[in-house]
Amino acid sequence: MPPKSLYIHVPFCERKCAYCAFASAVPKKGERGLYLEALAKEFDIRLRGTRPKLETCYVGGGTPTALSPAQWNSLVATVEKHFDFAPAAEVTVEANPNSLTAEQLKIWRDWRVTRVSIGVQSFDDAELKLMGRLHDADGARRAIAAALSCGFDVGADLIFGLPRQTFRGWGLTLREAAHRGLSHISLYQLTLEEGTPWASLDEKLLGDGYAAYRWAQWYLPRRGYAQYEVANFAVPGRESRHNANYWREGEYIGAGPAAASYTAGLRSKNYGSLARYAKSLEEGALPIEESEELTAEKSAREAAVLALRMTEGVFAENFIKRYGEKNYRSVCSAMQKFPRALYEIDNRGIRLTKKGMRVANIIWSEII
Repeated sequence: MPPKSLYIHVPFCERKCAYCAFASAVPKKGERGLYLEALAKEFDIRLRGTRPKLETCYVGGGTPTALSPAQWNSLVATVEKHFDFAPAAEVTVEANPNSLTAEQLKIWRDWRVTRVSIGVQSFDDAELKLMGRLHDADGARRAIAAALSCGFDVGADLIFGLPRQTFRGWGLTLREAAHRGLSHISLYQLTLEEGTPWASLDEKLLGDGYAAYRWAQWYLPRRGYAQYEVANFAVPGRESRHNANYWREGEYIGAGPAAASYTAGLRSKNYGSLARYAKSLEEGALPIEESEELTAEKSAREAAVLALRMTEGVFAENFIKRYGEKNYRSVCSAMQKFPRALYEIDNRGIRLTKKGMRVANIIWSEII
């Protein structure tokens, strides 16, 4: 059965932020056109005339709103040429406030888009300037309002643990996000990634990430947002189905530079360089830089870690049926090295508590 989820990576940004390590760059002349041509070739080669029916599609980046309306029309035509969609398919597009336009929103509304995820990051102008964002808080407010007025489910990404971020400042950003009509809020703790301008930043300057995250776990449910994954809160029934497919180890196709795919037990990743990606496709080959066939044991451990990202956790019956009782007991054994306040285990399965979510990276590293 072909994968039912598609991720499309748009590798462009108008400017790299100080913290960003994602595969993206300011496009040079002609690169956006090269990208769209190469993307169409990737679908031709990868699908070989088949037309998978998608239940979810996610266009991310980078910055998808770095594409002009005409380029968006081209991308839509390419996707429609190669894929069918289930009647209730979830289609998500990422957007940055500074580059989101009314024309783009109209194209998405006339296409199949159901969700818009906006890179807000903060509602504090000083924090936005420090990060190198190209929008201010008012710009974020306008972008959210514009997307909501078009009838989309709208989500926002926020970053905590920023340099010199105060607990009060983080609280004000959370409060504003919760009062903006958003159906989904994603929270990410700042990490100092190698190769970014902030890589050598003194960690002592960073805000208290533990306290910020703990506050969000307390505050957001009181404003109608249920935590369904370690970094994600949503109005009940408005969770991201596309991302849940990753965490439940569903198969997916990743297209575009640096995009990852997971099909038939094989994980692969495309070349991150646009030039190398396009050259491979021009030569008639898939642009795969690396691939790995997972062993049964590794698949089981990764499945457990992915499931423990979600509040529903690992369902024992399903896990044992797919990976065997030996692998399930191995996961249980790894969990028992931690205090019981961090997790729950019973006949139904294993799941992290709110306290466990706060130190999830430590738990996952023990399992994997």
